[in-house]
Amino acid sequence: MAPDKNRGNNPPFKFLEDIINPTMKRRTSKNRVPSEHMVTLHQRLYQALNLGIKSRDNEGWKWKCTDIEIQRLTVRSISAFVGCISSDMLQHPLVKDSVADMVMAMVGVTKSQNATVLGLAAEMTITFVVVLGNSIPFHQLSKLVGSFSCLLSFHQPSVASSCANALNHILTKLAPRRLKSHNEVWEILKESNAVDCIVCSLQDYIDGRKSYENFQEMASLLKTILWRWPPSRYPVWSNVKLMEGFGAICKKPDSSVEVVVLQLYSSIALCGSGVKKLLQNGETLVPMILNCMDSSKPQSVRVEAFKLTQSLVRLEQGWSAIAKTCSESIVRAIIDAIGGWGLSTGKVATDQVPLLSEACKLALITRWEGEHHSYFWKRGVDKVLLNLLVDNFYKNRSSQSCSSLEELIAAARKGLDANYLGVLRPFIWANLGWLVTHCPEDFTPDTHGNNCLDVLLTCGCLTLMDSLHKGRRSSLDALVISELQPASKAVLQMIHSPCKYIASKARYILSELSTPNVEVYLDYVLSTSIEVGNVRNKDQTVVDLIIFSCLSALPKYHSTIIQKDGIMFLSTFIKWCLINNASITHRKQSAFNCSRCCMPDMEDWEGEDTLLFFSLWGLAELMQGQHARLGRNHGELISNQAVSGVDFGGSDVPTLIGKLQEISGGTSTSPGLRWCATYILSYFGFYGFPSRFGKRIVKAHHTKELADVHLKLSSGECLRVHGVIVMVRCPSLIPSRVSPSNEKLSAESSMGQEIEQQGRNFRREVRLSARVDHTTLMELLRFVYLGFVQVDDDLVRQLKMLSRGCGFRSLSQLLSKKRPKWGTKVPCLEFTPALGPSGHYFSDIILQAKADEVELNCTYCSLSSSHIHVHKIILWLSCDYFKALFQSGMQESHSQTIEVPVTWGALSKLISWFYSDDLPQPSSGCIWYNMDVDSQLLEVHPYVELCWLAEFWLLNDLREDTLKVVISCLRSSRNLSLKIIQIAADLSQWEIVEVAANCLAPSFPHLRNSGDLESINEELVDMVRVAYVRLSQTGDCDYSD
Repeated sequence: MAPDKNRGNNPPFKFLEDIINPTMKRRTSKNRVPSEHMVTLHQRLYQALNLGIKSRDNEGWKWKCTDIEIQRLTVRSISAFVGCISSDMLQHPLVKDSVADMVMAMVGVTKSQNATVLGLAAEMTITFVVVLGNSIPFHQLSKLVGSFSCLLSFHQPSVASSCANALNHILTKLAPRRLKSHNEVWEILKESNAVDCIVCSLQDYIDGRKSYENFQEMASLLKTILWRWPPSRYPVWSNVKLMEGFGAICKKPDSSVEVVVLQLYSSIALCGSGVKKLLQNGETLVPMILNCMDSSKPQSVRVEAFKLTQSLVRLEQGWSAIAKTCSESIVRAIIDAIGGWGLSTGKVATDQVPLLSEACKLALITRWEGEHHSYFWKRGVDKVLLNLLVDNFYKNRSSQSCSSLEELIAAARKGLDANYLGVLRPFIWANLGWLVTHCPEDFTPDTHGNNCLDVLLTCGCLTLMDSLHKGRRSSLDALVISELQPASKAVLQMIHSPCKYIASKARYILSELSTPNVEVYLDYVLSTSIEVGNVRNKDQTVVDLIIFSCLSALPKYHSTIIQKDGIMFLSTFIKWCLINNASITHRKQSAFNCSRCCMPDMEDWEGEDTLLFFSLWGLAELMQGQHARLGRNHGELISNQAVSGVDFGGSDVPTLIGKLQEISGGTSTSPGLRWCATYILSYFGFYGFPSRFGKRIVKAHHTKELADVHLKLSSGECLRVHGVIVMVRCPSLIPSRVSPSNEKLSAESSMGQEIEQQGRNFRREVRLSARVDHTTLMELLRFVYLGFVQVDDDLVRQLKMLSRGCGFRSLSQLLSKKRPKWGTKVPCLEFTPALGPSGHYFSDIILQAKADEVELNCTYCSLSSSHIHVHKIILWLSCDYFKALFQSGMQESHSQTIEVPVTWGALSKLISWFYSDDLPQPSSGCIWYNMDVDSQLLEVHPYVELCWLAEFWLLNDLREDTLKVVISCLRSSRNLSLKIIQIAADLSQWEIVEVAANCLAPSFPHLRNSGDLESINEELVDMVRVAYVRLSQTGDCDYSD
């Protein structure tokens, strides 16, 4: 209620009655008339406010009262009025118009130094934000944030903790709000040094300078801040003493303290760098977490322990670090949590669901291969999952067992119809899918009369068939799809499980469950669900595609789908997906996901483009029966433009192959999509994954330059190859036990029988087995160099045998037309192992950086300067400068050491790019933003050098990659631009200079007046000035954003 500006210096609330009465008379459909009691409390509120608001300046009325009694009266009046507000009165003008005045008083009262008043104010503020909630305008909340954040360092711990509790309640009311509002609040917290105050206070508790009585309030506030604002995390996880203290506190027998410390750890684990820091202390942290997971602990503690572990193992690297020592213990804790509920009552209480949910989520460590899978099966994971899926299945059935398929179906149907614990079903299906995916080939379930796995397989197939009928009848809602999609996907994983028992059982059950309606459904999918341009519900279409793929894998429907032009429909739909980029991007992002930092997004193996993925998977199923039609000579197939009897949706064969190769070689494409495209390409005679790097390396296969190994066939033919390339890609061709000191060396190998060292060029000769012929070896070597090869059918059998003997598992699998296992990683073409001990034997040159302060202790030589032992062939392939140098015949071409005109930091990154086509990235995220400018300069300077060198040596791809890094760093740190602009100008890197000038432009007046521009020359100052003028004229956004 704003004061009347025409009332001069009169108190602002003198004529309150004139305002209240008309307000009370207004009735709307949304607002009730306030009660007499509420009106009375409102009048008393403003009488109290009138005593404290006595000053007015240009910004309006201000609270100016230091009288403690008036402050206490005001606090009590606000508390009484707010306490009588019901939810249906929140939008009434009597309440809405009073919020600003109450906040004004609260802000004024918090300036008091009286502990009693501050304690009352903090307690009242909690009531205020709880009752009014989201009806409080943001600008009023921000005032409260500023007031209470300044009280976190109050000299009395009890008051500081009360204010921390109040601030915590205020901050929780910010969501969901605009991102800009969150940023404004963070600036307020940063200005008041809120995080530093909390950390100091917590350190006092840890060191014993304060009692633990108020620890929880401070820790809870820190957790909230860490959860919402990524910039707050670095000062916490980088504080070694504080982190050690948290671990010590968690050992205290106080469950409330354990909960808040576990929540603190989880908030820190939202930062990728924080996760690494926590795992560095894994020897003490992980046992503490396992202790908190124990069934003897309160449920609230166990829930938080499971949540924390999920954050630590969110990426495979985290799980690998933990699994080395305690994978079995974690599996035991998961099974105890998931299976323990049914031991006594046989029913799940409502308050047990959060524990079951978090344990099921953590069980998704099954998505990674490892020994932990055997522990899950050993502890009866199939029985545990089944009891969750169909209401304590075996406890209710006692000793009964399903001996026939009909009994299996009846039992599964009865359990599924109960719709028991539906909230857990997506996690149950996801876990089952990964468990069957990573089952070994010879796995056989240990039934002991309780065929749990068979019932689970049946439940999955039943759910899939139900979704088949539901999807055709009507549009499915999001809740139904959220279960059907993981269930259908789990069935697809069952069908393609490497375990023969599971795959055959799932196919058999699904075949028996299918009905005549299936053919009607297939018509529906082909003609309606994947009709080009008519995809209305993408999630439902994904379910249809998964079911379609499952049915395509069954012999009884495979030929039917082919006859119905399934290949044509799918090919057309795939073409549409590629053109329209029809990925599903509407997945809900929770605040938990949105606040992560310093780590990549966790993406499913199939990626977000599930429409394209499952379309390709379905096409791959149908291609299996078309091998004979595609012919044996794939060169003729491509040149003929078409395949007799196979319609690829209007695409000619070369176009289809080109699109598939783009997917297969796309570095930003999901692993699942790349594998699907590669698998389909194998039916056209293409094997492996094309890459930019492979195209660079394969040039060596076409030349004899710098070849230092002879592969001698039994026929006497000899092929010259490059030892370092063959050693890294196919070590079995080159025996490992060699000694350069002997003239003649021999070693055992699966392929090579003897090595000879010949002459000063260290020529080596490897004699191959009589089973290896020239043509097959040439194709294998092409794959060694390129990572990709085209082979006609008449060579497939021999190449498959040779690739298996050489350890090329992925090539052997593709040649055998075996489907990729769900979750399989894409093999990487790189030669960085050659920089280690195994590659040193083939090293024939040293690259030395220009003089700097870095000194290296080399294992291989006595040079103390910064240098690295490398291989001429890699340099020759990667850089035309080196190629010309080695072919020139000049003195430098025979030198054993070449100096590169950059520092060691730049040289090491250059070598990494030469050997992997991958440029190492600078520090990022929390670490980057918490560096001082000089530290950031040390990180970026090598990349500026590389930009110059790449331009000088005509390395266009490297320069493009490096330029992106430098520009990104400059735009994230304006102060860095002032340091870089002169360095870039000295190296004539004008693109970088221009970006730096644009970043400095908004600050030009300040930089000019402060004299900071004196460190750069006039030409650069003029560039910054011009950028500033341009910015002023256009009114564009800040260049540094």
